[in-house]
Amino acid sequence: MAQAAPTLPPLLLGEGALNPAWRFVGFPKKHADLPATRFEAGRVDGQAALKVVTASSYGTLVFDAPDTAPTHLQWRWRLDQPLTGGTAPPNLLTKAGDDAALKVCVMFDHPLSRVPFVERTVLRLARSISGEALPAATLCYVWDSGHPAPLQGANPYTRRVRFISLQGQGAPLDQWVNESRNMAQDFAELFGDELPAGAEVPRVSTVLIGADSDNTASRSVGWVADLRWANEPP
Repeated sequence: MAQAAPTLPPLLLGEGALNPAWRFVGFPKKHADLPATRFEAGRVDGQAALKVVTASSYGTLVFDAPDTAPTHLQWRWRLDQPLTGGTAPPNLLTKAGDDAALKVCVMFDHPLSRVPFVERTVLRLARSISGEALPAATLCYVWDSGHPAPLQGANPYTRRVRFISLQGQGAPLDQWVNESRNMAQDFAELFGDELPAGAEVPRVSTVLIGADSDNTASRSVGWVADLRWANEPP
């Protein structure tokens, strides 16, 4: 018999509150003056959903899921307002434009031994300074406001984060889009340079929903609902 898929807690409790199983994480303390992205329980098209609003801000909603096997990740999202009104255009490939109106990310327990020496040294230093167990590999699914989808690449600040844009510039606004991703396949594609032949994809440690507009000083409004793991795509 097939093993049951792990579960993710719902984003909302009923229709009036965020589920406390998901915790807010902002920028490090030295950036404490940076406005926080807003995550709110709301309704759109008669449906309860998580509303995500940025305004020159940064923030993530995080669920810790240690030692979870990578499987299919499914969710629905919609973008009502892409990143607009900023001082710089959004561009995931540059530091000045590295903002996303919506993103769903998965962090992996990637062995440090597989990380190139220089990046490994930098990561160890960052962990020591921040006091946080910063992941060695994070995969983000992004709704990009600067380029048409699909686009793949590494975060311009750190190659420890790599992304796939599933929706992008020109995608229809104000309507729900269903997503289903095989996390193991996507990890093998984006981090294939650090995955030895025949090696298993690392276990999942964390899942997060995020949005940021601090680099471009812009604004955006989006929604996320029905985030879950499944054994197979629908």
